[in-house]
Amino acid sequence: MGCVSSKQFKRDAQHEDPAILAKETTFSVSEVEALYELFKKISHSIFRDGLIHKEEFQLALFRNSNKKNLFANRIFDLFDLKRTGVIDFGEFVRSLSIFHPETPMGDKIAFAFRLYDLRGTGCIEREELREMVLAILNESDLFLSEESVEQIVDQTFKQADLNDDGKIDPDEWKAFANKNPALLKNMTLPYLKDITMVFPSFVLHSEVCEEEL
Repeated sequence: MGCVSSKQFKRDAQHEDPAILAKETTFSVSEVEALYELFKKISHSIFRDGLIHKEEFQLALFRNSNKKNLFANRIFDLFDLKRTGVIDFGEFVRSLSIFHPETPMGDKIAFAFRLYDLRGTGCIEREELREMVLAILNESDLFLSEESVEQIVDQTFKQADLNDDGKIDPDEWKAFANKNPALLKNMTLPYLKDITMVFPSFVLHSEVCEEEL
């Protein structure tokens, strides 16, 4: 891919250079630039301040800025790497990189672990797993009986809690995830590999050489 100047890609002073983000993530420079267009749309959907607020994040996910969902809240919190209550462009790209098809499975497993570790204790406890199962079912508009949910939790702990101490540590989670790849199905978004096709006119005007990476 050659170098072509761009009048379209103009980063605000607060945003990081796409070449730097490309070096630190699975994305190419062109993909980072395409993601900037997506970022602008989301960050200007309500507050228009160039940062993604939780309401804008939920609007992008559910078309509803007021929908309360633990799953969406957890994803937002993990994207908010600086813990500022908003997501800037660098955080957006680095976090989305986890979902890229070419991102190492180990990184996806670690991200999923943090997703379920609601209290941030370094282990997944039964109640945390139960809360996340309910949240994911709710996000999918699926409803199971309390007994069915408990069965899911019981079976997960039976398989994952190898030392039977009532919690799942990172190593146990990794082993469990490797044996149950379907668990990470939602950790890969195939379209991210072709993100440049979403905004073709935008990517055609890159101001950075891919060869420079």
